[in-house]
Amino acid sequence: MTVEEFRKKLEENQDWAPGWDTIEQEFERLYPGQEPMHYGTLMHSRAIFGGDNYLDGYSVYDSPKGYKHLVTFGMTELYADEDKLGGEWNGWGYEMTIKLAEQTAEDCKWAIDMLSNLARYTYTKKRFFEPFQYIAGNGTSLHIGVESEITALITIPDTEAQTLDSIYGRTEFIQLVGITEREFQAIGENKDNIQILCDRMKKEYPDFVTDMGRKKSYL
Repeated sequence: MTVEEFRKKLEENQDWAPGWDTIEQEFERLYPGQEPMHYGTLMHSRAIFGGDNYLDGYSVYDSPKGYKHLVTFGMTELYADEDKLGGEWNGWGYEMTIKLAEQTAEDCKWAIDMLSNLARYTYTKKRFFEPFQYIAGNGTSLHIGVESEITALITIPDTEAQTLDSIYGRTEFIQLVGITEREFQAIGENKDNIQILCDRMKKEYPDFVTDMGRKKSYL
């Protein structure tokens, strides 16, 4: 898109949010016609206004495969900004996703809090995530207050949401996957175990759904 085309589009629609549209278009492809449950963050809580929330919102989609598919809004450039045109990467270059074996969108709020914390970590520490990394927890359940063997995370390319080239640059979708403490310890000893874990887990969890009730370890 040229600068002239960009300006014309913005003139026609002052509320245009091209980065936001990019995310929604990809999830519309995955879930055609579905209106997700969207959780927006309060304006005064956002970092740009002095708060500590670095994301603008989260959408929760119902997969026909029986799980919830969450995506963040705010790791990439969301709104109209002429200066960001034509970059190699869109913002941090990715939005975070996670797939949960939960019954309702409300049941996913613990994961929304977790995603918020991870975004804050990236923005404040200037350390971004890439596929096939691991993220340590504190040895207890990721879902505070709910007993679970799932205590840490690995990152993979989202199994369904595809990488896109937006007007601001490349936009990936990095999926977080909950892992057990035993799996985390094995990965800490040898990072190559991430690929082994993925190969084994894929047989039973082809979309790498985070199931907080999972007790079996694959390492």
